[in-house]
Amino acid sequence: MAEEKATTTRGASRYDAIIATFVGVCALCVSGYTAHVQRQQVRAAVWPILEFDNSNGPIKLTLANKGVGPAIIKHVIVKVDDQPVRNWLEVLDKLLGPGEHHYSESDLNSRVLSPGETITIFTPEDAENNPVNFDRSNPVWVKLNKERLRVGAEICYSSTLGECWTLRASGSKPSSTTVTRRCPTPSEITFQQ
Repeated sequence: MAEEKATTTRGASRYDAIIATFVGVCALCVSGYTAHVQRQQVRAAVWPILEFDNSNGPIKLTLANKGVGPAIIKHVIVKVDDQPVRNWLEVLDKLLGPGEHHYSESDLNSRVLSPGETITIFTPEDAENNPVNFDRSNPVWVKLNKERLRVGAEICYSSTLGECWTLRASGSKPSSTTVTRRCPTPSEITFQQ
């Protein structure tokens, strides 16, 4: 009888151990899933979304952060006709031809754009350093209004968590943003300001 009781107790102990192990494994799974969901929520809370745009009144190029987190700009390539250019003077030479060109700019490299922030990154100007405003009788405005669609950009940026994206935008094609493992290091085609 004592032997029967010991066998029953041992069987119950094994059963309790199996249940405890199962509950522990379930708790571990729930904990792991909760951590995964929290990570996704944090990612969504700091997700930047950049938008490159151009306008004609006055002629200008802008960059906006439409996301909910700051965008840390790591690498910029500006292109005219899908060919990289080194600076804004080269852009204007390709759009208007060689000559003396005036413009104002905002630096992009290593800049942080806050959520909801929009900056004017480039504004062509006339000889008196005034923006080239909407004026169909002004031949410079007419030419720039047509040619501004040839300008595009590739901007690699990251969130505060270090996740990277590359925005590819041009005036004549729809823009696209893709996830990037990491931003490229500066090279001979990196835009200089």
